[in-house]
Amino acid sequence: MLKSINPTTGKTIKSYESHSAKGVEQIINAVDKTWHHWRNTTFKHRSDCMQNLSSLLKSKKTELAQLMALEMGKVKNEGIAEIEKCAWVCDYYAQNAEMILENEIIATEATRSFVSYQPLGTILAVMPWNFPFWQVFRFLAPTLMAGNTAVLKHASNVPGCAVAIEELIREAGFPENVFRTLLIGSGLVKNVIKHPAIKAVSLTGSTPAGKSVASIAGSQLKKCVLELGGSDPYIILKDADLKDAAKKCAAGRLLNAGQSCIAAKRFIVVEDAYPEFLEHFTHEMNAAYFGDPCDEESTMGPMARTDLRDEIHQQVLDSVEKGAEVIIGGEIPLRKGAFYPPTILENVKPGMPAYDEELFGPVASVIKVKDEKEAIRVANDTEFGLGAAIFTSNIKMGENIAEISIDAGCCFINDFVKSDPRLPFGGIKESGYGRELSAQGIKEFMNIKTIVVK
Repeated sequence: MLKSINPTTGKTIKSYESHSAKGVEQIINAVDKTWHHWRNTTFKHRSDCMQNLSSLLKSKKTELAQLMALEMGKVKNEGIAEIEKCAWVCDYYAQNAEMILENEIIATEATRSFVSYQPLGTILAVMPWNFPFWQVFRFLAPTLMAGNTAVLKHASNVPGCAVAIEELIREAGFPENVFRTLLIGSGLVKNVIKHPAIKAVSLTGSTPAGKSVASIAGSQLKKCVLELGGSDPYIILKDADLKDAAKKCAAGRLLNAGQSCIAAKRFIVVEDAYPEFLEHFTHEMNAAYFGDPCDEESTMGPMARTDLRDEIHQQVLDSVEKGAEVIIGGEIPLRKGAFYPPTILENVKPGMPAYDEELFGPVASVIKVKDEKEAIRVANDTEFGLGAAIFTSNIKMGENIAEISIDAGCCFINDFVKSDPRLPFGGIKESGYGRELSAQGIKEFMNIKTIVVK
């Protein structure tokens, strides 16, 4: 039994009957059977279905945002923006998949030689709760447009979102079994990966979860795309517009109550800019109003679960015990729900959780450095490599640092990190491997086949 629990009130919203091992087997077989038909459909047909799905998302964005607010605490305006982004990725692949996957003619000594992109089969998606629609749609839009089919193992605390996604796909006119949700706990994922019909796995989640899934998939010689944790560094140089930088840094830290792998997490500020930046940053963080996510005035909701709230609070306490100082926040509020206030820690050093670990919540680590050279060293002093940002008025220098010096899968200049259907997304080091979105993302789960005619 999977339970949907409202993190604002702690009350159970609804319980969902889990699929049995036999039920899982039947679903996977049905999806695999559908693939043999779906792979032969035209791009036009798939595009029509995908555009129907986009229209449905746009028409239902308010009710789907309400579902997220109730099930994992996302404030309504952020939920609406998430659904609009899901519609965007559907439109992007509906319009571009055929062009991206066209045969590539390669000049050789042969009469004709080319590269063909062919779908692999049924792909398993293991997805997290923090962006319960977007994380799934950025996988399913390219996967289905490429001619693959898919099964979803969603996070156990958002079963309502998982069921809603399957219903949306069916309502959009896709075949009934082109995409199915598996209502199962994490204990059954190993058996799903090993199922002969599952040809590859996409996982977004923690680094330990990624390593576990990768080891199982590797034992079966099945490909993985892994988008894992992050501890994104934001470098603030002395020539930056510090007021604007502070505003964007706070937005990047507090989006989704800080529960994002690409959230701004470590703010590395050169000493000449430090006092002014910290003043502006403190003001922006203090301006956030955390409350009921269904309340239009709330700019931040609760964290998704009380255990997650307690975990980040312990990281704060451990960091303070080792010498970090609390500027604002840092205390669990005396109210019902999984709330945690916007928190700023300074004097953050190596050996502290606030420096070494991912802080998956509204806690910012501010680190003072001497100069640009030290800022780059501290930015790269992490096991993660997902996103990063640089704030400077010297765009040429910022581009050079971003391209050459920062160890990350994406780097933004004068803005906070965000994903875009048109650009590849993913990380390096402990943040995973492979790419989602763009032309690179849709090709991850294709058989890249060479054809040569003598």
